[in-house]
This record gives sequence, structure tokens and C-alpha cells, in this order.
Amino acid sequence: MEISTTQIKELRDRTSAGVMECKRALQQADGSIDRACEILREQGLARAEKKADRTASQGLVEVYVHGGGRIGAMVEVNCETDFVAHTDEFKTMVHDLALQIAATDPRFTSPADIPGEEKDKVVPEEVCLLSQPFIRDPSRKISDIVADVSAKMGEKVAVRRFARFELGK
Repeated sequence: MEISTTQIKELRDRTSAGVMECKRALQQADGSIDRACEILREQGLARAEKKADRTASQGLVEVYVHGGGRIGAMVEVNCETDFVAHTDEFKTMVHDLALQIAATDPRFTSPADIPGEEKDKVVPEEVCLLSQPFIRDPSRKISDIVADVSAKMGEKVAVRRFARFELGK
């Protein structure tokens, strides 16, 4: 199947992948842009999994204040390089995570952080940030959002810690 430059450009705009990666994915997907997006996402996740043992010591701290100053959230998200930390996509994700924390009041980062005596008493989707549905797109989990940015950037991306403050609590 012949892949047009228009198709490649559209896929690049949607995924930020390289030209040749887009072309190969489109060829593999028989010209279907949606399927090619999925192929690129799977390839990116596989690359990100290989980098899971790397040290992520760079990143950003984002602060969000909501409700006329009644609720505040702070989150630290790490990546491997300062370059990635300053990309618009990384900054947007970190800001979205701060919004998520302010809106949903999670207690733990992931299910692995739940103390043993509480594991049977809590629902991870309610108390763990990475297990929660994303407030902007409930069909996706926060862990999917973080994994997508990690795959797209080609670096390990991890939520290190967060805090939420609410007046009167």
C-alpha cells in the first residue's frame, strides 16, 4: 500500500513520532491512522518498559490552587533529563496531575504504597492516584497518561510524591 505524505504528517501531528516511525506504522496498519497510532503507542510503551530501571532525578514540581484558595495540590513528577522536563507535553501532564489531585484527593501514589492492614479495606481506583480514571478522559487511567508521556519522550517518567491541602481538613 502506498502511504502519502499527508497521512504521515497527520500521524506525526497526533503522535509526535519520527517520520520513518510513522511511515512504518502506517504500512503495518495498511494506511489506518488510528491503528498506526495504536502501533506507535505499543512500541513506545515497550521502549519505556525497558527504561523502567533507570534513574529519574530531573523533573518538575507543580502547584495548583483551586476554589478561591480553599484547595491546593502539589506534585513532583520525575524524568531522566532536564530537557524533557521543559517540554510542553511534560509540563501539561504535570499540571493535569496537580488538577487530578486537587479534584480527587488520592491518599497513595500506587496500589503498592497501600499499607498491608488497609489493602482489603480500600478500593485502589479511589485512593491511588495512578489507578484513578483521568478527570479529563474517564476512559483512561492516570497510569496510562504517565505511560504515554514516557513512551513519547523515550524516558522514564514517574510520579514521585504529592500533597493536597484543603481548608478545614
